[in-house]
Amino acid sequence: MNSDILNKYIKTGNISVSNYFLANYKLLNITSDEFIILIYLMNMGSKTSYNPKMIGQAISMNEKEVLDILNKLNEKRIIDVIVEKNSNNVMEEYISLDILYQKLSSLILGTKKEVNDSNMFELFESEFGRTLSPMEFEIINAWLDADFKKDMILEALREATYNGVSNLRYIDKIIFEWKKKGFKTVADVQKYNKSYKKEKPEKKELFDYNWLDDDESK
Repeated sequence: MNSDILNKYIKTGNISVSNYFLANYKLLNITSDEFIILIYLMNMGSKTSYNPKMIGQAISMNEKEVLDILNKLNEKRIIDVIVEKNSNNVMEEYISLDILYQKLSSLILGTKKEVNDSNMFELFESEFGRTLSPMEFEIINAWLDADFKKDMILEALREATYNGVSNLRYIDKIIFEWKKKGFKTVADVQKYNKSYKKEKPEKKELFDYNWLDDDESK
């Protein structure tokens, strides 16, 4: 099933989005209040009039709260605000959920391992001191889908933390280097690090990666 067809099924209600969305909304990097508003908008249809006051009255939030949340969802590229002429030929703002449906389609088609690996995501968030972005969830899931062992991923996280880096692309570089060296277990990594320190005790190995100039948020 391609993403266009899946998008159509989601919009028409032929797929149970609510349960999936409930279980996985954190992968979209949204808050509980944002989740509530999105559920309301999904129940209203894929295109809803941009009316924070009306939305607030329906879900028991004040207008300012709703306005702030809608702005944040727009900034996160979860919703889109479009301007179109209504039936009276008057310009009116609408909330489009097409971006949200596309993201949900990508999550479903990606066959993620959120339930089994939720603890790993929590460990990354704990080490980074912030919530992971959707792209970061994608990167971690790519490692898991490639059958890279969880303990090796966590060892790479510890290596990055030791070097003061909270950046998944830096960790990806570590994993790539370990794979290139043929390391299969944490013991292989520790053995190599131990022998490296004996050879060059005054110099800690750092991967050739300019993470300070990376565009990814930390």
